[in-house]
Amino acid sequence: MISSAIGYGILTTFAWLLSLGWLWNLLEWLRNFPRIEDLNQITLPPLSEPSLLSDPATPAAPHLTVIGPACNEAPSIAATLRSLLASTGIRLQILAVNDRSTDQTGQIMEEVLADWQSQSLNQNPKHTLEIIHIKELPFGWLGKPHALATAARLARADWILFTDGDVRFAPQAAELALRYAIAHQADHLVLMPDWTMASPGEAAMHGAMHALSVWRIRLWRIPDPQRKDFLGVGAFNLIRRSSYQGVGGFDSLPMEIIEDMRIGWKLKRAGYRQRVVLGPGLAAVRWSRGAWGVVRNLEKNLFALYRFRLPVALFASFGLLVQLVLPLAALWAGGWARAAALVQFAAIACLYVASRKVTRVRPAYVMAYPFAIALFLFAHLRSVTMALFRGGVLWRGTLYSLKDLRAHAGGFWN
Repeated sequence: MISSAIGYGILTTFAWLLSLGWLWNLLEWLRNFPRIEDLNQITLPPLSEPSLLSDPATPAAPHLTVIGPACNEAPSIAATLRSLLASTGIRLQILAVNDRSTDQTGQIMEEVLADWQSQSLNQNPKHTLEIIHIKELPFGWLGKPHALATAARLARADWILFTDGDVRFAPQAAELALRYAIAHQADHLVLMPDWTMASPGEAAMHGAMHALSVWRIRLWRIPDPQRKDFLGVGAFNLIRRSSYQGVGGFDSLPMEIIEDMRIGWKLKRAGYRQRVVLGPGLAAVRWSRGAWGVVRNLEKNLFALYRFRLPVALFASFGLLVQLVLPLAALWAGGWARAAALVQFAAIACLYVASRKVTRVRPAYVMAYPFAIALFLFAHLRSVTMALFRGGVLWRGTLYSLKDLRAHAGGFWN
C-alpha cells in the first residue's frame, strides 16, 4: 500500500511538471509569436537599382540569384521554375541544378528554358534561367550540398535564395523577402513556407512535430544576437552573398545532410543577423506524402540532427517516450494525476489553435496527437537503426558512410 502511494505520488509529480512545461511553452508562444512579422501585412521600401555589370552590353545585374537543386523532381520542377519566372518587381538569376537525376528532371528543365527563351525572343528578359547538369558526385561530397555549392559559385547577385525543386512561389514572394532583408539589414532571412498537406496522416504528423518543436525552437529569439536560437529552412533560405562566403558557404559542409539547418547555425554562430518572417501564400511546399512519407523523410534527418551521436539520439527518443506514456499513465491513474494530464492536453490543444497560421493544421487534429507522437518515436528509432544497420545513410539512391558523416559532423548545436 505504501509503495503504491509512493508510486502514485511520483507519477503525479512528474505529470504536473510536464504539464507546467507545456503551459509555459504555450504562454511563451501566445506572448511572443505576434512579434513575428507577416510579409503580406507590412510596408517596405522599394528596391534600389543595383550597379550594372562591367560589360555594358549585358542587362542590369540581377537583384537576386535563386538556386534550386533537383534530384528526380520531375513531377514538380516545371511548376517551381515557372513560378520563379513569373516573379514580379525584381530581376532574378535562376540557377536550376539537375543533380544526377535518373528521371526526366533534366529534360523538363531544358524544356522550361526553351519555352522561356522563345517567349523572350528579341526582348530584354527581366530574369535569366540557367541549367546546370551534374553528372557525377565528387568524392567526399553529399549530393545536395555539392549542387548548392556548385551553383553558388556562379551567383552574380549580392543576395542568394537557396530553395528546393518542389517549392511554388507567389509572384511577389522574392521581391517582398529581399526588400524585407535589406530594410532590416539582415544577413539571413527565413520565410516560413506553407506546408501543403493532402492527407490526414500528413496533417497529424505536422501538427504534432510543430507542437514538440516549441520546446526547442523559439522563432522570436532568432533575431536576438545574444540568443543561440537559429533556423534554416531548405525551401527558403535567403542569404547575403558576402555573409554566405564569410562562413565558407556549402563548400564548408560537404557531408552535411541537414544543410539548411547547418548553414543557419553557422551564420548565427558567426554573428550574422538572422530574421524569420511569415508569408501565407508566398511559398508552398509539400514535404511528404502521407504519414509514412513523413517517417521516410525523417529517416535521413533525425540521426543527423543529433550529429550521429547514439547516446544523444537515444536520450531524445526516451524524452519522446515520456511525452507519450506519462500523460496516458496519469489519465489511467486518476485523481490529481489525471488532472495534470488533462491540463497538458488542454495546453497542447490551445497551442494547435494558436499556431495554425504557421502549421496550417486544423486544431481538431490534436485528437491524433498521441498516435502521431508514437509514430514520431518510431521514426526516431528507425532513423538510428537503419543508419547503424546499413553503416551509413541512404539518400537519393546513394549510401553515405556513417564513419564519414560523423567525421564531418562538427560540433553540436551550441
